[in-house]
Amino acid sequence: MKYTEFNNILIAIIILTAVGGFELAINSSWDLVAWTFIFSAIIILVTVFSRKLIAYLLDSGVEHEVWSVYRYGWKPGWHFDKPVPAGIIIPLFFSLFSLGILKVTNILTYETRALKYRAAKRFGFYSFTEMTDWHNGIIGAAGIIGALILSILAYFINFEPLAKLSIYYAFWNMIPISKSDGSQIFFGSRILWSILAVITLIFTIYAMVI
Repeated sequence: MKYTEFNNILIAIIILTAVGGFELAINSSWDLVAWTFIFSAIIILVTVFSRKLIAYLLDSGVEHEVWSVYRYGWKPGWHFDKPVPAGIIIPLFFSLFSLGILKVTNILTYETRALKYRAAKRFGFYSFTEMTDWHNGIIGAAGIIGALILSILAYFINFEPLAKLSIYYAFWNMIPISKSDGSQIFFGSRILWSILAVITLIFTIYAMVI
């Protein structure tokens, strides 16, 4: 893992803690905020390493970065001078605006690349050397599935806050915008995205009513 990626993951943990613990901080429940930091670290690390595991199995690498936005329109001149860290600004804005009620968790994105020795495999499943949209979608789906599995395990051991935060993380990252997981899954396979979207929505509705 590169130093830059490590920093981006650490930033993601801090932002997710701020989003998940904002309402708790308002109520001065600092012990619960500390637990939120631990839960946030677990969620981010589970999703990151789920992607990395699938990428490894596909003879590829994946690097994570804070979601940034450069273009704001389709015309050539419609862009910012520098990428805007939307993965920091947007989650914090919605937390402040809703006093912590709305937990937007679009923080990290990822880039995949084929490893050099992938080119040496020219048979069966590896009959091509470049990463396709399908592979990219599978890697993104691994992060979502990892978050949902984590939520199930958390419910079984009575860690309801971890379960809910993990579900919210999966829900927001399934929205196909910019370079989110949902966007990369959608363009990799609309069928896969549809199945995961329905499952994630069911989980989210369940988390909201209990």
